[in-house]
Amino acid sequence: MEIGWKRRAEELVDHALAEDWAWGDVTTQALIPADAKGKALFLAKSPGILAGIEVAQLVFARVDPSLEFHALLRDGHRLERGTRIADVEGSVGSILRGERVALNFLQRLSGIATETNRYVEAVQGTRARIVDTRKTTPGLRFLEKYAVRVGGGQNHRVHLGDGILIKDNHLAALRARGLDMKAAINLARKNAPHTLKIEVEVGTAEEANQAAEAGADIILLDNMPLEEMRRAVKEVGGRVLLEASGGVTLDNVRSVAETGVDLISVGALTHSVKALDISPEMEA
Repeated sequence: MEIGWKRRAEELVDHALAEDWAWGDVTTQALIPADAKGKALFLAKSPGILAGIEVAQLVFARVDPSLEFHALLRDGHRLERGTRIADVEGSVGSILRGERVALNFLQRLSGIATETNRYVEAVQGTRARIVDTRKTTPGLRFLEKYAVRVGGGQNHRVHLGDGILIKDNHLAALRARGLDMKAAINLARKNAPHTLKIEVEVGTAEEANQAAEAGADIILLDNMPLEEMRRAVKEVGGRVLLEASGGVTLDNVRSVAETGVDLISVGALTHSVKALDISPEMEA
């Protein structure tokens, strides 16, 4: 994982542990002797792409620094049912107190990496790159976008300061003041840092042409029918980057990619992904 992630990850882990331990672990306290030692294995219960192993390790380190966590695989490894992912050894009570939080991170991030990889594989052989959106779990964005990269996708804007994206609501607000798309792009070019690219959302090939003529760097084709998308690619492709967005699924992503767009943004990578099935098993 990238340099500088640890402090942010520690904050998320500490918050998750505090949430889980609001009133203590009464079950473990009632049943497990304080000096009990043991080992737990983490196994994949379904195929997928591993992501979040360092976060899981961090969870157990925050619970009890004396625990020994052994990552058997690295993020990006392709899992099969029954694959051993990691083991943790030491205080049984500490293992039990940390396992759910570790799994929550590991399962969700692996689910995102797995789903992203499905989309990436679906568009292989085309020019299209799969990118994410800002439709992320509040507070978990940097981890979820990391998982997208593990799955072979790329990140769109990480935050609102990461690039200019003039959407339909921005244009509607400006039209109320008598400004058109060209004026909006000129205003953005004048007032924003010169290092930022300007992307404009459009709904038709004609609007895509207008945005390209007005100097947009990237044009987002929003919920555009395939035929209209092909027309937009024919008219402005090569002059600017074209991004398809809206209503993209695994069933239609290949068809979208074959229109010739450069990018395909998919909110489902993070906003409604299914967690990968991973299970901890205590050794007898």
